[in-house]
Amino acid sequence: MKSKYLAEFFGSFFLLMMIVGSGVMAERLASGNEALALLCSSLATGFGLFVVIRTLAPVSGAHFNPCVSLLKKLAGEISTVEFFEYILAQIPGAILGVLAVHCMFGLDVLQVSTHERNGLNLGLSEFFATFGLMFVILSGSSRKDESVPVLVSCFVMSAYWFTSSTAFANPAVTLARAFTDTFCGIAPKSLPAFFLAQMTGAILAFLVFRRMKRSF
Repeated sequence: MKSKYLAEFFGSFFLLMMIVGSGVMAERLASGNEALALLCSSLATGFGLFVVIRTLAPVSGAHFNPCVSLLKKLAGEISTVEFFEYILAQIPGAILGVLAVHCMFGLDVLQVSTHERNGLNLGLSEFFATFGLMFVILSGSSRKDESVPVLVSCFVMSAYWFTSSTAFANPAVTLARAFTDTFCGIAPKSLPAFFLAQMTGAILAFLVFRRMKRSF
């Protein structure tokens, strides 16, 4: 496997370990205080994401998200074959990251979430979270801004709080979280709406950025 796909695999693996592992730990230690649990999980995810992006960006570009790979494909930065290869590295890495968390915390390794996340409000949350995240990435990348990892991490931490869905904003993350029946899980029946909102948000971000590009 090429280095960039290994980077995408391991980046996705550790991203899901951060999201789900911090969620499990926070839920155990917060004594039922959901606000505290969310705060702890958002901070752990944001800081961890910064480290992973900074570490692996020189190798693969640090997509870790099919929406990011889609934008790179639409921009002509990667080929169609590379686009699918990125996704084929991201999804298994994300799912195995979830399973690794189950092992570390002594949970049943194989799980399917029963946590339904339905409703227009959640779909809108995923749309805006993904639109915002993709726009941050596009604008920062266009300027070759070295602060992109900081911008992305800060946006993700913020979006945990300003969206009702807690901002999945990533189809690979969303799919992987269907395999955990913990604080972070999402029931399989809720996946299609999340996927649709995320992809729509990503494509619209690309179109809006392309229209505004000369201003950056």
